Amino acid sequence: MPMPADLPKRILIGRALRSDKLGETLLSKRIALPVFASDALSSVAYAPEEILLTLSIAGASAIHFSWQIGVVVAIVMLAVVASYRQNVHAYPSGGGDYEVATVNHGPNSGLVVASALMVDYVLTVAVSTTSGVANVVSAVPALRGHEMLLSVVLVVVLMGMNLRGVRESGSAFAVPTYAFMVGVIGMVGYGVIRHYAFGQDMPAESSAFHLEATPGNDSLAGFAMVFLLLKAFSSGCAALTGVEAISNGVPAFRKPKSKNAATTLLLMASIAVVMFMGIIWLARLTGVQMAEEPAEQLVGAGAGYHQKTALAQISEAVFSNFTPGFYFIAAVTGLILVLAANTAFNGFPVLGSILAQDRYLPRQLHTRGDRLAFSNGIILLAGVAILFIVAFNADPTRLIQLYIVGVFVSFNMSQSGMIRHWTRHLKTETDPKQRAHMQRSRAINAFGLVMTMAVLIVVLVTKITHAWVAIALMVVLFVMMKAIRRHYDRVSAELVAAEEPDDVVLPTRVHAVVLVSKLHKPALRALAYARLARAHTLEAVTVNVDPVDTAALRAEWDERGIEVPLKVLDSPYREITGPVLDYVKNLRRSSPRDVVSVYIPEYVVGHWYEHLLHNQSALRLKGRLLFKPGVMVTSVPWQLESSERRKSQKEWSAPGAVRRGEPRHRPTAGASAASGTPGADGSNGNDTTAPHA
Repeated sequence: MPMPADLPKRILIGRALRSDKLGETLLSKRIALPVFASDALSSVAYAPEEILLTLSIAGASAIHFSWQIGVVVAIVMLAVVASYRQNVHAYPSGGGDYEVATVNHGPNSGLVVASALMVDYVLTVAVSTTSGVANVVSAVPALRGHEMLLSVVLVVVLMGMNLRGVRESGSAFAVPTYAFMVGVIGMVGYGVIRHYAFGQDMPAESSAFHLEATPGNDSLAGFAMVFLLLKAFSSGCAALTGVEAISNGVPAFRKPKSKNAATTLLLMASIAVVMFMGIIWLARLTGVQMAEEPAEQLVGAGAGYHQKTALAQISEAVFSNFTPGFYFIAAVTGLILVLAANTAFNGFPVLGSILAQDRYLPRQLHTRGDRLAFSNGIILLAGVAILFIVAFNADPTRLIQLYIVGVFVSFNMSQSGMIRHWTRHLKTETDPKQRAHMQRSRAINAFGLVMTMAVLIVVLVTKITHAWVAIALMVVLFVMMKAIRRHYDRVSAELVAAEEPDDVVLPTRVHAVVLVSKLHKPALRALAYARLARAHTLEAVTVNVDPVDTAALRAEWDERGIEVPLKVLDSPYREITGPVLDYVKNLRRSSPRDVVSVYIPEYVVGHWYEHLLHNQSALRLKGRLLFKPGVMVTSVPWQLESSERRKSQKEWSAPGAVRRGEPRHRPTAGASAASGTPGADGSNGNDTTAPHA
């Protein structure tokens, strides 16, 4: 029976899963496609719009270049997907681009890729949710003005769903993802039928307006026009975001893992290209016009005109004689754009776990939660994504500008790493069939490298005014991960055991000090426990904060005939921690080779609010004493009745009690906690009975 405090958690994320159930969370291709490809598939909802928005700078004369740019983007996408099919076979462990770069270029290159991917994953969540909200607002204008709140709420909902586990979240997201595919492909097919079979016109809402160039760009030609086309191409390459997610998620597939991952990649690319080119074709057919500044560029629109998204205008035109189709497209587009963030919620925690295992991120990110998901990574991703949404006012266009830099940095490092991988293996491989396969794979990766490098150069040249933010974030992450690794390496070197037992210098003596404030049961237990340890010297110490209380303690001490000597420390300013620290330091100074063992009796309460009713001297003392060399601190807990009841409830409930490290049997009286560790019931024992409660 779960405790009342645990019920909300169990309702939200479900019951805890045993570690041996991990195999049951593996995904079939049918579920893996919406889990890992939703980002790439959803990108087709806004990538064509980004092309049109960029071309609008030059006015209506540049719009006809949209389909040529779309073809080039589709070619790049197919080249990248073909390259990643080689990756999943060569590196199926789930490290993806990070592993490829680390193995073939070294740790620093791996960290560059890791920092790029982490920025990309955060922006995936921010861009997907804000774009989804923008599409919904286009269909439901009453929601206008609440975009930021809606985006933040959606991120929290996605976080909660992913905390339930990969399989459950994938099953929940499968229906909207497939509905989006059916909706967009159905819309393209319906448009083909209306146009070619019935000869019907399908004008978009904005086709009646005249698109003018932005001021100062009405006569772009030569280099300026080439630059604009390159910028539009780089904006359209947002359609490639998320392609790498499958290579990072190979371990989540059912066996044969690599084959299933490669098949899913091919399915994703085929569907995405059809949808992407279909939307661009419909945009040209319906005459959709998008403007960076609608009020100034769209002549005839009027001052109060609100520009809908390109996909919303297209679906409204195609389904002008079938209104439910328009609302269906609006609904599934909003859903898929929001759920595309699920790709990041699957990729970021796995990458964080690998980096934590390599000691580049805090070790907490390597731990699986109750539902066998990397819960800490999921929560961290959601928190940072919300910061981006708030900082950029939930504006998807501004966020997209930061987006594809990290994607193509990782693409380039991965493809060049794969070329090195095949070249290294070709030096030792003698089988003609295997050599032919490796040479073909290397050629595919080389073509992919040429494509992605060209895109990265274009992105850096055309978007540097926005891209610098993403680059700066990557640099910060790189430096941070290097610093974390140095810390862990330094700690490991410091803690490594000596090879020879003779190198270990044992203390000559142990001085035991028991801190007391009054003679009650916790203090007597601490004294008894300290005597059991058989230190060379043992004394009790109290701080004279109130002379009356101190005199009463002395009198009771003598009356009971306690053999342990009582030492009284003066404190003219009624401070407890300072006199104790000074006394311990003096003991260490007088005998540097001796160890001082400090015993602190403390209460253990059962409820968080009870901590507020007691002082925090134990926590302060332990926090200060732990930094003193040669000083050992032992907490001697005294469980109050409320903690005993709470412990009984925990032992009654808990399929996860043993997994979380809780004892199967109730500890015996007098058990102690190690320095700074929780009390016997799992609380942190912040209250103390010593030296003066």
